Amino acid sequence: MLTEQEVIEIARNYVKKLSQKWEVELTIAEEYLIQKEYGVIFYFNSKKYVEDKIERAKLIGCSPFLIESKTGKIVVFGTNRSIDYYIQEYEAERWPDMPRLNDFE
Repeated sequence: MLTEQEVIEIARNYVKKLSQKWEVELTIAEEYLIQKEYGVIFYFNSKKYVEDKIERAKLIGCSPFLIESKTGKIVVFGTNRSIDYYIQEYEAERWPDMPRLNDFE
């Protein structure tokens, strides 16, 4: 089982990689973290939007993601449905083929 700090570090590294890939400074919106017994769900967006609340800096397609505290795997959710939908599907294990970042590395 990973510590909370280890989970946060994995999330920061993931967002850092996306930031480099997308060529835009991204950051985690820490006020929107969702703590679950199996991990933590993170939201992120451009640093200007998250920290300075500059609406025109808001990016689309920033999918919330889960870091599993047991394995450290990253489960990327979608953006076309509510977070409650993705949580419900994950918890019901109806999404066994849900992409995990670690599967692509």
